Amino acid sequence: MTLRKIRITLATVMFLGLTWLFLDFTGTAHAFLSWMAKVQLLEAVLALNVVVVAALVLLTLVFGRIYCSVICPLGIMQDLFGWLGKRVKKNRYTYSKALTPLRWAVCAVFVVALVLGAGSLAQLLAPYSAFGRIATNLLQPVYVAGNNVLASIAEHYDSYAFYHSDVWMRSAISLGIAAVTLAVLAVLAWRNGRTWCNTVCPVGTVLSIFAKFSWLKVRFDAAKCKNCSLCTKNCKASCIDFKTHTVDATRCVVCGDCIERCKFGALKYGRGNLNNHGNHSNQNSPDDPSRRSFLLSSALLTTAALAQQKDKIMDGGLAEIADKVAPERQTPLSPPGSLSQKNLQTHCTGCQLCISECPNQVLRPSDDLMHLMQPVMSYERGYCRPECTRCSEVCPAGAIKPIAVEVKASTQIGHAVWIRKNCIPLTDGVSCGNCARHCPQGAIEMVPSDPDDESSPYVPAVNEARCIGCGACENLCPARPFSAIYVEGHEVHKEV
Repeated sequence: MTLRKIRITLATVMFLGLTWLFLDFTGTAHAFLSWMAKVQLLEAVLALNVVVVAALVLLTLVFGRIYCSVICPLGIMQDLFGWLGKRVKKNRYTYSKALTPLRWAVCAVFVVALVLGAGSLAQLLAPYSAFGRIATNLLQPVYVAGNNVLASIAEHYDSYAFYHSDVWMRSAISLGIAAVTLAVLAVLAWRNGRTWCNTVCPVGTVLSIFAKFSWLKVRFDAAKCKNCSLCTKNCKASCIDFKTHTVDATRCVVCGDCIERCKFGALKYGRGNLNNHGNHSNQNSPDDPSRRSFLLSSALLTTAALAQQKDKIMDGGLAEIADKVAPERQTPLSPPGSLSQKNLQTHCTGCQLCISECPNQVLRPSDDLMHLMQPVMSYERGYCRPECTRCSEVCPAGAIKPIAVEVKASTQIGHAVWIRKNCIPLTDGVSCGNCARHCPQGAIEMVPSDPDDESSPYVPAVNEARCIGCGACENLCPARPFSAIYVEGHEVHKEV
């Protein structure tokens, strides 16, 4: 099997797996494929996953920048758009010098943004995060809509193989950013291949340092080269200069296209300088393609193993219930396991995997400039069930750390606040008590609105010391459009 075929096979598996990880709303995919998110370089760095970071660096020092063409989903997406472009016009690329000052300037801005906590800027440049936003905001709604069609068909035949799920817009701003990112990537990749990867992407820039010293590289055999320029015209990274017989290893992503297109065998993927007289090593040498293929596949599998260590709601079918409106919270709510607003802001890359995986529709991208595209909680469509820990299980960057069910049930992320003017026992003169009945912590008690009159309407009293901020009260409050009770977030979480 050739290098190119191996690369395409592994990249296809990685791309489809990561895409399904973001599209799947049942939780099935993350049980098998969560390691794919954890082997992304930036996420592994932020999660302080030393083993994965070391494995990826070693992988690059041995094989070159195969991370960008096999593991990174945004890099694979660029290859897909580039392939479509080549279907329209073959031999479309040219050699260009590396824009080294620009690459390092962008990388410096990215690092400074991370250090200063300007996550919104850093997230725009992070490759895995950009792919995650595209998948969550643009692809998942289509996937869920298709699932709902199948669910309707299955329901007709009394089958429950599929079930309906709401299709809704979590954030117009996040949707717009995802659409613009996809359009820019598509145009750049269509026209010039790996422009984004080798000019903008900070991960690619950092890996280029190690790729320069990689053990295996794409190299020229000048004696065999006929200067036909096919290698240069098919290099998506624009890093092959056929005139000087050089390959810029810092930009080469080891896709194998150049080797496949060379008709004279002048390009080889191996170590050391090739013999210009054409006396190449025999099939049993360390440069044997089959052996390199085995090593490449084994390295990727090892890295994977290390990472693994709207229908309207009706009231009784008679009256339409108005949609809830999110309250103005003084402090945003961050998911249990995030520890604090600061920890979330520092580690989150805005990939939105937690948002796409949330089964209760509680998480959505923040529209606040300081936390843009990072997850924030709101309870209009559901509440954070104490037994659910999925967001903490899928986060690859350490922004939401794994949390046990029993710990989550005692972690206070906020506390409930009663709004007197919205409470229906006082506004409509009817008894309620929904918030107290559904509070899983028993933190709400119904008491007379007039302490001196036992017959006065009963209203909720919140025990803040017991409340964990799950939002069951806010979500299930019948008051519309604003709930009579809502959850105010805490900057730092604590156990109660």
